[in-house]
Amino acid sequence: MLAGKRILLIIGGGIAAYKALDLIRLCRKAGAAVTPVMTPAAAEFVTPLSVAALAGEKVHSHLFDLTAEAEMGHIQLSRVADLVVVAPATASLMARMAQGICDDLATTLLLATDTPVLIAPAMNVRMWQHPATQRNLAQLRADGITVTGPDEGDMACGEYGPGRLAEPAAILQAIAARLGPRPLAGRSVLVTSGPTHEPIDPVRYIANRSSGAQGTAIAAALAALGARVRFVTGPAEVAPPAGVEVIRVQTAREMLEAARAALPADAAVMAAAVADWRVANASGSKMKKDGSGRAPALDFAENPDILREISAPGPARPGLVIGFAAETDEVVAHATAKRLRKGCDWILANDVSPATGIMGGTENAVTLITADGAETWPRLAKDEVARRLAQRIAEAIAAG
Repeated sequence: MLAGKRILLIIGGGIAAYKALDLIRLCRKAGAAVTPVMTPAAAEFVTPLSVAALAGEKVHSHLFDLTAEAEMGHIQLSRVADLVVVAPATASLMARMAQGICDDLATTLLLATDTPVLIAPAMNVRMWQHPATQRNLAQLRADGITVTGPDEGDMACGEYGPGRLAEPAAILQAIAARLGPRPLAGRSVLVTSGPTHEPIDPVRYIANRSSGAQGTAIAAALAALGARVRFVTGPAEVAPPAGVEVIRVQTAREMLEAARAALPADAAVMAAAVADWRVANASGSKMKKDGSGRAPALDFAENPDILREISAPGPARPGLVIGFAAETDEVVAHATAKRLRKGCDWILANDVSPATGIMGGTENAVTLITADGAETWPRLAKDEVARRLAQRIAEAIAAG
């Protein structure tokens, strides 16, 4: 499935570096040529001899290789590949990539390339969850870099949680998706994402805890499969992905207007966490305390139901409409009823109880509900949920 493709594989210095050996084997079995690059730290975990033997090519590790640099070898290396893969992508590598620091061969190649880049992060769970790493991850996504993993499980350090390198077979799948056919080429998809902000007065608003991470990942995954994506986003914490048309909104009514304007579309993924109510008597100036000790009375009005509006029969209705159901109890039952009530084709249900850490977190655990029943997916990184959903959308559109 990768016949004739050339992969530049950058191996970072983490305990998971040993899995790069299996990834090389799988890539070559799939028909790809692999040019390996190792950071100095990677050589502490696997030997260059082992990597070279499996790749069938010389391992590159030194920026100042005089023979190669006489021909600007690092520039050549960075541009002859069809895809640059970083596996494992350590916290240090991700930080330097996000900041554009190039202090060794690996980071110089990454800064000098205009080739698509895919990274497979791997690190200790606390390092993965650290705000600095999450900021770097958001920046890399915004720069158009594809991310696969990490998985959740036992760590070499004895801890448990997200941070394990994705299995080589899963990384191979992600490589194939990035390099393979683009099944959504020529198709258009509407994606809504993020929260909405409903004003109380010019400086205060009602919102929710949605970060916009899942909707952003879905838009990126659909664009990677070739779709023209119109991305209608509320004021999210994460930056919108590269390669999509971004329409920014604040309120639910603005989101509905933008979503309607983005039609027609072959599919719509309504991933935004839209406020159910708005303040009907929002003040045009900042509310002040009056000394009485009484809080101001807020009158609420129901916001438009965007999912139901987009799902309504008519010539502008997308062929496939997908909603989300964020629930805190009886998740599947409530979501199943919501699918029927709203008139959408599929709905992704997830438990957003505070104990799950899903709302605003980096992972999701969803159940896909269709007319045929419910299919529960394991807890996955939001990027992986997005990749799976995008593939299912492509299959459904192809099947008509």
